[in-house]
Amino acid sequence: MAFWDALQSLEWHALLILLTALFVAFAFEFINGFHDTANAVATVIYTHALPAPVAVVYSGALNFLGVVLGGTAVAFSVVHLLPVELLIDTTSRKAIAIVLSLMLSGVVWNLGTWYHGLPVSSSHTLVGSILGVGLANSLSEGRGAAGVDWGKAGEVGLALLVSPVLGFVLAGGLLLLLKRLVPDPELFTPPKDQAPPPRWIRATLIATCGGVSFAHGSNDGQKGMGLVLLVLLGFLPTHYALNTHRPQHLAAARGAVTRLQALVPADQAGDARAGLDRLAQRLAAHDDFRSVPPEDRWPLRQSIVTVNEQLKGVAVPAEKQAEFRAARRHLIDAVEFVPTWVVAATALALGLGTTVGYKRIMVTVAEKIGKTHLTYGQGAAAEVVAAVTILAAVTVALPVSTTHVVASGIAGTMAANGSGVQGSTVRKIALAWIATLPGTMLLAGGMFTVARFLFV
Repeated sequence: MAFWDALQSLEWHALLILLTALFVAFAFEFINGFHDTANAVATVIYTHALPAPVAVVYSGALNFLGVVLGGTAVAFSVVHLLPVELLIDTTSRKAIAIVLSLMLSGVVWNLGTWYHGLPVSSSHTLVGSILGVGLANSLSEGRGAAGVDWGKAGEVGLALLVSPVLGFVLAGGLLLLLKRLVPDPELFTPPKDQAPPPRWIRATLIATCGGVSFAHGSNDGQKGMGLVLLVLLGFLPTHYALNTHRPQHLAAARGAVTRLQALVPADQAGDARAGLDRLAQRLAAHDDFRSVPPEDRWPLRQSIVTVNEQLKGVAVPAEKQAEFRAARRHLIDAVEFVPTWVVAATALALGLGTTVGYKRIMVTVAEKIGKTHLTYGQGAAAEVVAAVTILAAVTVALPVSTTHVVASGIAGTMAANGSGVQGSTVRKIALAWIATLPGTMLLAGGMFTVARFLFV
């Protein structure tokens, strides 16, 4: 069912709350744009490769393309941090409190750190907010820490921890390699006055800026999609539980179940075999997902998700693993999808956010990390490493911090160049990095506790 049809099924007050939640989700992505853009444009602006207005529009366009072309795997890494059942199994008021608390805490933290010129991670902010409301909700129900998918949280946390270290080491190493392979002293000297760099250096810096911008869009844009999906699943579960927008997905899911039944060894199938058999019966009863009664859509979605989880523990012969993975992918595509309008709206919010508000963070990144002015080579090395690291994270469906990868990359090039780093700035960035996760958890959890006390 189309989004507009879904809206017509809501009472006016529910519609107002849903639209407010979507506005906050897109506001988070807009703020993410101008909060993180400085990391991409700092080098081209401070090396005079591009004028500031041109640089931010260029970066905004590449961010937009990154969202559109970057896929959806990272979006579902965000969705899986908070078990969606929390939104479905609770009262509508509690679902509203959960969604709005995690999004508002992210907006407040990002705006506060931006105002003080601190380049913190929007990824950290979002993850902390989700963990905070999940924990606050489960603690309020006496279920301990069950409100968070800790396995997925561990994967995300490891990616956020390792990526800045990689940025520092790899960017410093790349700068040293450049000095050996490209012995052009102009590449390793600070810009002179307002003169633009030589043409080949300028082209390199523009390319690396575009690479970081595209990578940022492909990774961070998916986090915005994940937020919107949490809103849609929480407020309109019967409309977004199954991919009713593409009727052929039910036939694809049915075919995937048939292939999986043939591939799963009978001697070790266990619950997976029984789950596949039950799922095959449920899918056989319908021609496409639109024919599934609204009250049956969420249970069918949960059956698909459960079977997919059970299949993770099944071993198949090596020669059939590629077919096994493809069949699982076709099965989960029935429930893990992002509507086209969500992709377009998220890309627009991030792209527009990229064009404003970048100066505060940019000054910190370009002027206050190192003790000397950023050179052409340092800027290029930091951004090449950032683009590659972020795109690599997209391929394994993990959110990483553009902010921390770029900032640590610049610090790595300063250390490798013997320029030195400004200890006070690095301490502030490190303190913000350490404080963001617990800070946003407390902020989101506190907001949810207050909202629950007042409205639930």
